[in-house]
Amino acid sequence: MRLLVHDFSGHPFQVQLSRELARRGHDVVHSSCDAYVSGKGALVAEPGETIVFETIGDGLVFDKLRFAKRLVVEIRLGIELVRHVRSHRPDVAVLSNVQIPTLVIFAVAMLFIRIPWVLWHQDVYAVAVKSFAGDKLSRGFTVVSAIFEIAEKWCSRRAVAVVAISDAFVPVHEKWGTADKVTVIPNWAPLDEIVPVERKNDWAVEQGVDDTLTLLYSGTLGLKHDPSLLVALTQQVRELGVDAELVVVNEGPAADVIRDEARRLDVPVTLLPYQPYDRLPEVLGSGDVLLVLLDQRAGAFSVPSKTLSYLCAGRPVLGLMPLENAASTLVERAGGAVFTPQSASLPAAGAWVAEILGDPERRERVGVASRALAEDEFTAERCIDRFETLLTDIQDAR
Repeated sequence: MRLLVHDFSGHPFQVQLSRELARRGHDVVHSSCDAYVSGKGALVAEPGETIVFETIGDGLVFDKLRFAKRLVVEIRLGIELVRHVRSHRPDVAVLSNVQIPTLVIFAVAMLFIRIPWVLWHQDVYAVAVKSFAGDKLSRGFTVVSAIFEIAEKWCSRRAVAVVAISDAFVPVHEKWGTADKVTVIPNWAPLDEIVPVERKNDWAVEQGVDDTLTLLYSGTLGLKHDPSLLVALTQQVRELGVDAELVVVNEGPAADVIRDEARRLDVPVTLLPYQPYDRLPEVLGSGDVLLVLLDQRAGAFSVPSKTLSYLCAGRPVLGLMPLENAASTLVERAGGAVFTPQSASLPAAGAWVAEILGDPERRERVGVASRALAEDEFTAERCIDRFETLLTDIQDAR
């Protein structure tokens, strides 16, 4: 079967899907958007692999904060994506993390090109924009969110199937009339790529954090996050007498927010750009506590996939996120802790972090439990089996 998997962001577990399908004998092209800056997976074929990696958006600049410019880029990406898929003529295409304007152009084109495609629904963008309109976004985005919902619903109806990463997405598709197309396949953990390493590893030594208690955040920071909470949490821990430092691996406007807030609160922080994927085990292994951040309003439409990577790394996890989020349950089952993402929760969150930083044996136990949970319940094989069955059924139905 000829397959094309396009993940706009280039994240690790989407790459794992493509690699495993290629190993199973399918002809797979995996593409991502070069214009989008984020932590990337392993997007280079290894010797002996048959998978093909490509990018779209080369030379474009994706500016999240300038809406008009971003819209123009997303329209151009839609045109590029159509050309990209048309050039390969796959039996089935799978699309993940594609922005709404880009997705609309693609879906319209597929009405004529008639290549069946699957929407791998990682985030319900329309709900996200609506939730933040009038706060992080201007009130004018209330209108934008309504347009986005119409567009996202229409695209869901055009897809031959929808893969949702959480049961929480199903009510949205029931409202849209697309629930009959939905298969829930949770994201999995990259167990073979992110493994526990020694706390004092080469990367930690290079960054000067090998002998420092660290709270570490690695990943994107956007509308769904309040980066200042990371600094405030670290301040709470330090006020309890623990000499801890904040390490943040991120690029973009949030880094400036963190830098300014750390200076204001006199909190030591190490800010670094996104690191090569092959060093991610060392990056995560350099954290004594790994931090997950998610805005309260994002609970219904987003599941932070970095949680699974954190569990793979075998470190304690502290979540500042909605208690009802699916990832919150994982963190707590592994022995970590979750608190609501607001200032009032920081004293309790800081006390938990200070306590576990002061107890190396407990820290080790929670880390081991985190890795064990990932190994027991989030192996890629079962999830990819379900993906392969779905894609095969779509091909057979043509």
